[in-house]
Amino acid sequence: MKAVVFERFGGPVTVARVADPVADDDGVVIEVKASGICRSDWHGWLGHDPDINHLPHVPGHELAGVVVQAGKKVARWKPGDRVTLPFVCACGTCLECLGGNQQVCDRQFQPGFTGWGSFAQYVAVRYADVNLVRLPPEIDFVTAASLGCRFATSFRAVVTQGRVGPGQWVAVHGCGGVGLSAIMIAQALEARIVAVDIEDNVLALAQRLGAAVAINAKASRDVPGLIREVTGRGADVSLDALGSAATCSNSIACLRKRGRHVQVGLLAGDDYLPRVPMHLVIGRELEICGSHGMQAGKYAEMLALIVSGRLDPKALIGKTVPLEQAPAELESMGQFGAVGITVIDRF
Repeated sequence: MKAVVFERFGGPVTVARVADPVADDDGVVIEVKASGICRSDWHGWLGHDPDINHLPHVPGHELAGVVVQAGKKVARWKPGDRVTLPFVCACGTCLECLGGNQQVCDRQFQPGFTGWGSFAQYVAVRYADVNLVRLPPEIDFVTAASLGCRFATSFRAVVTQGRVGPGQWVAVHGCGGVGLSAIMIAQALEARIVAVDIEDNVLALAQRLGAAVAINAKASRDVPGLIREVTGRGADVSLDALGSAATCSNSIACLRKRGRHVQVGLLAGDDYLPRVPMHLVIGRELEICGSHGMQAGKYAEMLALIVSGRLDPKALIGKTVPLEQAPAELESMGQFGAVGITVIDRF
């Protein structure tokens, strides 16, 4: 099969012929029909993710496609099934899984990280009965692929971790795929949204998707102060959807008393251990929590909102590209200014 491959961290990324995958007894092989290109893939290519410990490697973790092979222990899936899946594939038997928190499974499998991923014609996925999600006929493969990491992660961050409700002020720091998804979801929950980014064209899209206020962080020396001014008291909920020391700190500092900060963006490199304004956490009795994907068992609510038309993740797709263009797209993920999600849809 054709696949995107790199042989050393930060090194050349190429399209090459590699061996076709084979399904484990508890897994399936999926013919990939669409795969999102995510900043997490860029982090993995640069060696920021310790789960990638074998090279050469095939990235890609946001996927949708058709089952073409099922292992002998798989009961729920057969060739021909249209599926997607979360980027965390849970084992289904550890204490976290038994408690309903498969998104932080102790023995998780992550395509594109712990195993080869979906920048390829085929991908093998473990723990199929626990993790595959059947696609409604109304949802196409490209839209489904855009859900697998950024949109689903944002959905859980806003709905479950942020507990966003009607009329609340929600600040979103960083309007890439995660941030724009969070804006769309918060808007569907009838929240009021402040979008923060450094690119005017990205902020314009954020406003079209439902942000009431847009702040260009490059043009302001005091982003938290501006947010507190426009909201009156500060945001009820704030998300760091980018992952940097600055956005993390600003997200915490912009909150009202007893507000909630949700860390969604990954922090890496020099920002791996950021300074946190803990005096504000204490003095304002703030909540801080992380959000790490969403378990497959919780997809039904999100998919129902999409089918009903209340959520339209297709609006977040900036462009689709062939597999041959994926290396250049991956290498450019460290730059800012791209609008929307890029999805591979030709293999």
